Formats: sequence, structure tokens, C-alpha cells
Amino acid sequence: MTARTADVTLLPERTPSWLSREATIAKPGFNRWLVPPAALAIHLCIGMAYGFSVFWLPLSRAIGITASKACPDMSLATALVTTTCDWRVADLGWMYTLFFVFLGASAALFGGWLERAGPRKAGIAAALCWCGGMAISALGILTHQLWMMWLGSGVIGGIGLGLGYISPVSTLIKWFPDRRGMATGMAIMGFGGGALIGSPLAAMLMDAFKGPTSVGVWQTFLVMAAGYFVFMMAGALGYRVPPAGWKPEGWSPAPAKAGMITNGQVHLDDAHKTPQFWLIWAVLCLNVSAGIGVIGIASPMLQEIFGGRLVGAPGVSFAALDAGQKAQVAAIAAGFVGLLSLFNIGGRFFWASMSDKLGRKTTYAIFFALGIALYAAAPSFAAAGSQALFVLAFCIILSMYGGGFATVPAYLADIFGTQFVGAIHGRLLTAWSTAGIVGPVVVNYIRQAQVDAGVTGSRLYDGTMYILAGMLALGFVANLLVRPLKPKWFMSDADVAALNSRGAAGAIPSGSFGIGRGGFSATALAAWAVVGIPIAWGVWTTLAKALILFR
Repeated sequence: MTARTADVTLLPERTPSWLSREATIAKPGFNRWLVPPAALAIHLCIGMAYGFSVFWLPLSRAIGITASKACPDMSLATALVTTTCDWRVADLGWMYTLFFVFLGASAALFGGWLERAGPRKAGIAAALCWCGGMAISALGILTHQLWMMWLGSGVIGGIGLGLGYISPVSTLIKWFPDRRGMATGMAIMGFGGGALIGSPLAAMLMDAFKGPTSVGVWQTFLVMAAGYFVFMMAGALGYRVPPAGWKPEGWSPAPAKAGMITNGQVHLDDAHKTPQFWLIWAVLCLNVSAGIGVIGIASPMLQEIFGGRLVGAPGVSFAALDAGQKAQVAAIAAGFVGLLSLFNIGGRFFWASMSDKLGRKTTYAIFFALGIALYAAAPSFAAAGSQALFVLAFCIILSMYGGGFATVPAYLADIFGTQFVGAIHGRLLTAWSTAGIVGPVVVNYIRQAQVDAGVTGSRLYDGTMYILAGMLALGFVANLLVRPLKPKWFMSDADVAALNSRGAAGAIPSGSFGIGRGGFSATALAAWAVVGIPIAWGVWTTLAKALILFR
């Protein structure tokens, strides 16, 4: 590789010193176990993006209060500016598309900036965008302007999602080169867990703020934005990066897993030129497309497949149930969704940690092979009326969906090195944006085609399951084709040294940080308690709702 003497990563940062990357270089005695809680503080807040559906029904009667004031002939363009008609859930649901499109776009666009600016500045920018976007949305709800919600939470908030999501990736991988999967799994677990905390919290706040003239949503947005801002700022200020050349005591980099872990470094400008980047892009896109499609239909899928069987009335279709029975079935389906969310979160930590032992390529091979088998078997479980096997299959599938997100940063570090892994990961997240459109569209259109063909009951989703299995089969092939990079793609030692020169002055001997000096300290335990207690509350709340499945 040719030297990049004018590389943009060497440009000075015109910012206050406390915001600069240099100000975040850790001092001797710093405990590396303080970094994951900082990352979790940000991810738990932006993870509420998964829980925004809790607002849709209240917002659909923001004017009517007790019942929706509908305008049957209202177009989407009219819905954006109307002040006399209540919004439809479908109009509000576009927020999800905006979230994940702008998440991927901003992560790709700002990933290179993050690498030179550092995680603290990126975390603060994420807090301003995410919480500021919620404040703009609150004003949009108060004035009943849907376009302000789209702009606030969807566009500006979506940019905050992208910045917040990738802000800790490179830093964690550099702090935990010995446990890359576990480190990123801890943080990205928070993104999946944000809705477990945010959704019940939002429900409690809306209940407290609602009244004869308000459904309590705009007040809830403002309170949550303020709370999230405090948490996210604390996380951003808690970020530290290791000095150049630091490594854990007793650990030395060595090729492993049949050469699938490199000791070289690939420049950001070259990563996307390699076939390996696009193969891993396809791996993530296909894994996410299959999983995210299921998340979107989980509740109606269980209700329509098992119908009366869920409430002790086997042989009665969902459509034939009375209002009381349908309410019971809906509560059971909500428990199913909650259980899936728990496996989604747990899978992020479990599978990412397992990948440290199994290797990233092997872990993804398990995702695809086991996923294909479970999707293919799901129609048989449905036809046999085996609710337990059906639920178990999709819990495992969702654990691997979450595991795919948490494992991919370490996969990229193994193939491309750690120097630009945060920025490369940011560009790879365009696969998520793509999957966020492809997965739900494919699943919903296949289902509608089955409905139009008169298919009902346990056979309604058979075609969907087989199509998703086929998508995972393509992912299996893409993963199989991933190979170590050729030497031509790696930067020279001189180029790497030049890039690291900004942190060289602060370099210190190996082992002066983290568990090599004092272990899991009282300060680290306190930091973990700050994020761990809300997680435990969210898990308990969700588990309590999911227990209805087993009654």
C-alpha cells in the first residue's frame, strides 16, 4: 500500500480540548471495565427506537382523546400537515423506516469522522440528535404536525441512532482485543434492551400525564428526552480510548482460527473495495432481513396460526373468536413478542461471547444452518398445533438475529484489523438499512398473497417460512466464501505508525489498565449498577408479561 502522508485522520480538531480525541486517552490505572457501561448508557437510550410502537395507538387518538377522529379520504401528504384529523397507525409507522434508513446512512457517512474525532464527541452528537429529535417530536405532537415528528425523531433522531450505535465499537474492540465478541456484545445488547426499559416507562408516563384534553404523549417525549440526555452525556463523558500500542497484560496478538484473524490493518478507503466487505455485508443483510421480518409479524402470526387453541378452544379460527377471546389471544401474543425480545437481547451477548471461542465465521455458519432448519420446521410445528415447539423455534431464531448484530463488529476486526473498524462497521450498517426495508416488505407481501389465495390458519405463513429459509441459505453461502485478505490490502507499518502518532505520547506499558491492575473495582461495579438496575427492571417487567404464555 502507498503511504498516505496527507491522510485526513491527521488533520487537527478545532474543538475544545475536553471534546478532542486526545483528551479521552486513558491515564495509568484506568479500569477498562468502565468503558462497557458507558457504551451501554448510550445504547440503552437509543434502543428505545425499537419501542416506539407503544406511542402509536395513543397518538392515533391525539385529537379525539377517547376515540380516533378519523378522516377516511386522508392521503399521506394530507396527514403530514392536518390539524383536524387523527393520524393513522400506518402514517406513524413510517418512523421505523426513517429510523433505520438514517441509522445506516449516518453510520456510513460519519464513521470516518468518528475515528479521528473520537467516541466522546460522537456520543455527545448522538445525545444532541436523539434527544433533540424527541423534543422536536414533542412540539410536533403538541401542534399536531406529523412532518415534525418525522423530521425530529425519524431524520434527526435517526442520525443520532447511527452515531450512538457505532460510537463505542472501535473503542471496545481496542480495549478488549482478547474478547472482541464479548465486548461488542455487551454494548450492542443495550440497543436491543432499550425497548425493554423504555416501553414500560413510556406507558407509565403516558398514564400519569393523560387527561381530558391530552393522551399524555408529548409530555412523555419531553421527560424521556431529558432523562436520556443525562444518561447519554454521562456515557459519552465516560468514554476513554487506550494509548497507542496498549494491550492487556499477558496477551499477545497471534493468528488464530485458520488464519481468519489478521494482525494487519486495512485503510477505510480500501475496505469496501474488497470482496470480503461485500460478502459480510450480504451475511448481515440476509440474517437481519429474515429476523426483522419475523419481529414485524410476530404477534399476528401467533394469533392467526393457533387461534382458539391459545385459549382452550382448539379448532376455532382466530376470526371466529368472540371479542373476549380475541382480547385473551392478543395478551398471549404480546407475551410472545416480549419473550422474543428477551431472546433477542440475550442472544447478542451469548452468541458474541461464544464467537470468541468458536470464531466468527463458524458462529455465522451456525446462525444460518440452524436458522434454515428452524424456519423449515416451523410449518410442521404449526400444523401439529405444537405451540411450545413453535415458540421455542422463534426464540432461538431471534437470539441469532440479535447475535448477528453483536458478532459482526468483531468479524470485521478479524478481517480488516482494528484501526478503522468503527468506520468500516458504520459503512456495513447500510446492510441493516436495506434489510429494514426488504425483510418486512417480503414478509408482508407473501402473507398478503396467501390471504388473497384464501389460505388461513396454520398454513397462512408456510410460504413465508420457506422464503426466509431460502434467504438464510444465501447467507450461508456468502459466509462460506469469506476468506482472509491478501497482503496487498494491508497498510505498511509506517502508515500505521503515522496514524497512531497522535496517541503515542500517552503510550504506557502493557497491563497498566483494567483487570491487570485491581480487577473489577468498586468504581466499575457502581458504573455497572447504574446501567444494570434499569436492565434488570426491564427484563423483569417483560418476563412478567411473557409468563402468560405458560399459564
